[in-house]
Formats: sequence, structure tokens, C-alpha cells
Amino acid sequence: MEQRILIYAPAGQDAALAGTVFASSAIASHACRSPGELAEQLALGAGGVLTVDEALQAGVYSVLDAYARQQPDWSDLPIILLTHAGRDSLPLRQAIAALGNLTLLERPVHILTLLTSAHAMLRARQRQYQVCETQRRKDEFIASLGHELRNPLAPIKSSVALLKHLFPASEQVGKVSDVIERQVMHLTRLVDDLLDVARITSGKVLLQRKEFELRQVLDHVTELCQPAASKRHIRIALDRPPHAVMLYADYARMVQIFANIVSNAVKFTPDGGHIHITARRAQGQLQVAVEDNGIGIEPDAIARIFSMFEQGRTVAGQMTSGLGIGLSLARQFAEMHGGGIDAYCDGPGRGSRFIVTLPASASDIPAATPATAGSDSPASAHQPVQVLVVDDNRDAADSLQSLFQLEGYAASVAYGGKQALAAVDMAWPQLVVMDLGMPDMDGYAAARQIRLRAQGREVLMIALTGWGQGEARSRTEQAGFEHHLRKPVDFAAIAALLRVHLEQWAGAVTRAQ
Repeated sequence: MEQRILIYAPAGQDAALAGTVFASSAIASHACRSPGELAEQLALGAGGVLTVDEALQAGVYSVLDAYARQQPDWSDLPIILLTHAGRDSLPLRQAIAALGNLTLLERPVHILTLLTSAHAMLRARQRQYQVCETQRRKDEFIASLGHELRNPLAPIKSSVALLKHLFPASEQVGKVSDVIERQVMHLTRLVDDLLDVARITSGKVLLQRKEFELRQVLDHVTELCQPAASKRHIRIALDRPPHAVMLYADYARMVQIFANIVSNAVKFTPDGGHIHITARRAQGQLQVAVEDNGIGIEPDAIARIFSMFEQGRTVAGQMTSGLGIGLSLARQFAEMHGGGIDAYCDGPGRGSRFIVTLPASASDIPAATPATAGSDSPASAHQPVQVLVVDDNRDAADSLQSLFQLEGYAASVAYGGKQALAAVDMAWPQLVVMDLGMPDMDGYAAARQIRLRAQGREVLMIALTGWGQGEARSRTEQAGFEHHLRKPVDFAAIAALLRVHLEQWAGAVTRAQ
């Protein structure tokens, strides 16, 4: 259907004659009897459209205009419009201005001219399909690349944590570990940005909305960006509204929006500079301003800094880092939430100001001050907590198992889904940390089997994988996993989830008694 030409000529014999001419040259076509049928057939696929000028006022213009406005980026539907010689009308001018890829042929049209135009139209459409296919393959490649890169990052991160546990007093080990951790974090962020580009362009980004306070997001962002800022003696100041501001949004995307902007400010601010984050509510909208005293933005660059892969000049003596997609992702995520981002600068060397606008609601509860972080000790019990680590990547499985054992857990390991089932039959675990993509039995099937074996026994199952798309998350939930963590993950995050689970289970048992 994507190779056929749709014909709409309601009066006379134009539709029948055009169909006959196309058939003689082995060009597939379909004559539509109404604008509504034209819209339905366009949704099924078309190589192009042939119509006549008198049909513009009969509804075909609105159909074609609607299709042209909503078609994907790769598509530019070619249209041939048959018109009478010398005719000039407002609908015709509107069609020329709005429909874009429009070719006018004056009637009477020579058969050879019509066939030549039709072949040219289909060749152009075929190139569009090739662009679409190339883009699809690229997105699939980037997604697979992200998964493959996360697999080696996971054991690297776990091994660094092991080094710190084994040699806590060694200054040299501490320095080397810090270097590795910083580079793993940087590489992980680059991978995440690449995957987000692929998801956005393919329309696969699904917002996981929930209600939370703005304070939680800003504290999280400050924690993420403070190490890089402290290294260069850049001060990050934060002014919150006097009352709690509630957001109904995707928490991870909110953190990503502000972290991209603040980390960008750190990158373009000289040593000893400052960054000021101010949040306020105005007319039902949340406005968060991120201001710095950095090198600023060139006047001609403000219009394009939110473009994909745009790289700006950085502080003198520093290498440009990143892929130039952070600000583009931030703006697109803000717009998906019904907001936006604007950038301002008074000139080079005078710093920059980014203002994020989002829908928000206020609470009468005064904003809480950050609590002092306490020491998080692993869950304790009379008997060690049984943990099962499942991953066909032996380095990833073994390093994570060692971390659990150093923290006092009774950890075992399995290198595939079938081994995992055998392991749970021998010793029932309270925690299963499992990879998804395994050759003998994938994590989804293994998780379902473990749930069937549970029979009322408590177990927390965490999917630890390189895949982070919405489809993978929904599949893990259906398979029986409580959580979906992307590689590489901090061991502390897994331990925290286990602690909460054990506390909730103990509370439920107490209430039942």
C-alpha cells in the first residue's frame, strides 16, 4: 500500500482515466470516493496523492493539510494537483503554501507527462522510506549498544566497590577507585543520553508520573552535581519556595532536566564561580531559574543551543565533553510535561540564566529542611539474609555476589535462568537480583517460575539489566519483579530496596499475629 497512488477526482472521468494510465505502466493506484475515504487510505499508506483543483473546496484540502501536519519527520507526502490552465484561486494558493511537496500539472495533461511525474513522485517517496528504515535501524543499534555497554560497566562498578571494602585504609586504592567511579558515571550518562535520543525519535518515551515534592528533585540534583562543582571550587546555592511545591511528573525525568542544566552550568563556569538555583511559583506554574557567572552564551548561539548535538565553546583550557544533547533532551522532557525551558544571557562573559517552567501545585505545609543523613546499615537478622544473583555475565554476577558477602549476606550465584530455578529449590532466597537477557531461559520466564514456587514465602525480585525502555519495564512487572534497575547500579540502591522490603514484610507478619 505504501507504493500506491491515491486518486481523488470526484467529478468526470479523471479518476478512471488516471487509474487506467497508471495501470498501463504497472503503477498501483486506488480511487477514493470521498474525502473521508482518502483520509482512511492515507492512514494505511500511500506513495503519493493525485487530485484536482475543484476538489480542494470539497474537503480534500483539509484532509491533506491534516495529514501533512501530523506526518512523521521523515515523511513529506508528494501530491500531484491537476489544475486548469490560468486558474488562480484562494484554495489553490492555500494548497501551494501549506501542502509542501506539491506538483501542479495543467490540464489537459499528456499521458507521458503524467507518468513521468508519477514515477518521480514514487522515487522520491521511496527515498523517504529508506530514510525511515535507516532511522529505525539506527535507533535499534543505539538501544542494543546501550545494553552492551551497560553489561561491562556493571562488573567494573561492583569491582571498584569491592576494592574499597577490601582496602579501606589505602589512600592509593581510594584515589584509583574514585577515578574509575567518576569515569563509569560519565560513561553511563553518555549511554543514557544516547538511548533517550533513540526513544524520543521513535516515540517510545513513556512518562511514569507520580506526586512528589520539588525539594526532593532539587536535593537529588545538587547531590549529583556537587562533586564536579566542588572539584573546581564552584559554589551551588539553592533557594526554595517557603511552602512545599508538589509536582505530578516523572521523577527520573525531572532529575534529568535539572541535572543536565546544572551540570552544563558547572562545565561553563570558571573555577571559583557560583551557580544559583531559585525556585518560585507564579500563576499556578513552577519557575526554576539556574543562573551562573560563567562564560555566557554567544548571541547567535542562544537560538540553537537546544538543538541536538550542538556543542558550545567551553572554559579556556578545558576540553569539550559530552555529546551536545543534554539541553535538547531537557527541553523535550519539559515540554512532554506541559512546560518549557528558555535561555537568557546579557552577553559573553556575563553568565547565563536558564528558566524551567512546569505545571505545579502548592501545599500549605512549610518546605522541609534537608534531613541529616544517617548511616545506612544493612538489614540485620538472627540469620543471614539469603540472596541469589543471576546473570550470564560471570564477571557481573561474581563481583555482585562478593559485595553481598562482604556486607554479611548469604549470597549465591547462578549463571542462567535454569540454574536459578535449581538454586531456589535448594535454598529459598529473600532477594533475587536477576539479569533479563540470558540464553537458556531469560529473566522473565525464570521470574514467573520463581513466583509459582513461592507459595506464600516472601521474596523480593529485582531486574538488573541494560534495557530501560518502557516495554521492558512493563514486562518485568508482569513477570513478577518488584523493581527494574538499569546497569550499572549502586550496590547501596539494591541494599536499600531490600531493607525496605524486609521491614515491610516484618510489619505485615506482626500485624497478622
